[in-house]
Amino acid sequence: MDMLMFQLQKQSPIPLYKQLYREIKKAIIDGTIDVDTKLPSKRKLADFLQISQTTVELAYSQLVAEGFIESRPRKGFYAQPVEELAYLDVPHDEPVIKETTSYRVDFNSGSIDTRSFPFATWRKLARDILDESNHELLLSGHSQGDDALRQEIARYLYQSRGVICDVEQIVIGSGTEQLLPLLIRLLDKKLVYGYENPGYALTHSIFSHHERQSVPIELDQDGINIGELEASNVDVAYVTPSHQFPSGSVLSATKRAQLLNWAAAKPERYIIEDDYDSEFRYTSRPIPALQSMDLSDRVIYISTFSKSLMPSLRIAYMVLPKRLLRAYQQTFLHYSSSVPRHDQQLVAEFMKEGHFARHLNRMRKLYQKKIKQLSTSLALFAPVVAVSGEQAGMHIVLTIQTPLSEEELVERAKNAGIRVTGLQSFDVHKRAGTHPKIVLGFGGLSQEEIHSGVLDLMSCWEIR
Repeated sequence: MDMLMFQLQKQSPIPLYKQLYREIKKAIIDGTIDVDTKLPSKRKLADFLQISQTTVELAYSQLVAEGFIESRPRKGFYAQPVEELAYLDVPHDEPVIKETTSYRVDFNSGSIDTRSFPFATWRKLARDILDESNHELLLSGHSQGDDALRQEIARYLYQSRGVICDVEQIVIGSGTEQLLPLLIRLLDKKLVYGYENPGYALTHSIFSHHERQSVPIELDQDGINIGELEASNVDVAYVTPSHQFPSGSVLSATKRAQLLNWAAAKPERYIIEDDYDSEFRYTSRPIPALQSMDLSDRVIYISTFSKSLMPSLRIAYMVLPKRLLRAYQQTFLHYSSSVPRHDQQLVAEFMKEGHFARHLNRMRKLYQKKIKQLSTSLALFAPVVAVSGEQAGMHIVLTIQTPLSEEELVERAKNAGIRVTGLQSFDVHKRAGTHPKIVLGFGGLSQEEIHSGVLDLMSCWEIR
C-alpha cells in the first residue's frame, strides 16, 4: 500500500476521485508504480485513504478508460505500460476562475466577424456530406488527415503563400497546441527552442510543459532580433514573420535571409513559421511565406483556419520538411487524425468549389474597412495615441503618451465595460516600456461599434 500513500486534500474544491485519479496516473507515468503492479482493491484503498468506495471506483474507471490500468476478471486492477504522451495533462491545484466580466465593447484580438460567415453555403455542403453515400466517413481516415483536404491545402498554400510542398508533407491536427507537441517529439530532446518576446504565450508554455529548454529572443522594429538569436544557444526558432503577434511587425526581407542562413548553418537547426493570419494584408499583396524562400529544408510551416473561417472549427495544419517526414510517419504510425473526417471533408469541399477564396476576398475587404475606421477614429487623438501594426492581421498596437501605466489603462477600460489587452502581458519579463502599449483587436466589431468604442475608450482614459 506504500505506493499509494497519496495526500488527498479533502477541503479542496477538486473532487476526491479526480485527485486520486491524477495521483495514480502520475505515479504510473513517473514509474513509481511499476508496469503490471497490482493495485489495491477498491475496498482496501477506500479504507486505507478513509474515502468512499465510490470515489475509488470513479478514479479506477477513468484510469481504465484511458488505458493507464487494466481490469482483469477475478484478479483486480493492474498498471499498464505508458508511452511518452503526445501532450501533457497539467493538473491544476486550484480551480480555474473564468472571466465573469461582461464587456460592452470587446477589442479582443482573437475575435472574427461571425455575422458575415456564409452560413447558407456551409449548411448546404454539410447536408451533402452527411449523407448515406458517404458512410466511409464514419471510419478512421489517414493519420495525417484526409487526402482531399491536404490536396486543397497544398494548392491553396502554393497559390497564396508560395509554399511548395507535396500532399504527404501536410499533417492536419486540431490546433497548433496539438500539432506542436507532436513536432517536438520528432526533434532531439536536447535542442533549445527560441521564441519571440513579446509573443504568443501558448508557445513557450508548450515547450515548458514538455520539458524542453526554451529562451525568449527580443524583437526589433522589423521582427526578431537576429543578432541576439545568433549569439544564443537556440537550435529551433519559433517566429511569426508575416505579422508578428502581438507587435504587428513584419519580418524584413533582410532578416528573412539572415534567419534562413542561421538555420542552414548547423544540421540540427529549424525554423517554425507560424503563419496564423497571413490571409489579411491591407497595404499590398500578401508577403510570401518564409518557407517559400527555404532552400535548405529547414522551415516547418504551421497555420490554422481559426481566423480565415472560425476559431471553433479546430483545424490546423503543418508542412513538414521532407527530412522530418519519415521520422514523423514512423513515430506516429498508429495515430489517428484528431480532426473528425466530416469536418475535414466539409472544409475540403468549401475550398474545392471556390467558396473559401470568395470568402477570404470578401472578409479581406470587410476587415480593411474596419481597420480604416479604427485608424480614422484613433487619428482624432494623435499624437497622444500612435498606431502601429496596421498593415495586416486583425489587431493593432497603440502607443500612448500618458502618465498611466498599462495596468491602469486596462483596468480603467474594464471598469468602463471595454476589453483591451496590455502588450506587457505578452512579455515573459513583464517589463514596462517608455510608454504603455495596448493591443486592440477589431475583427468582431462593426464599424459603428469600433468608432463608438474608441470614443468611450479615450474618454475613460481622459484623453482628449
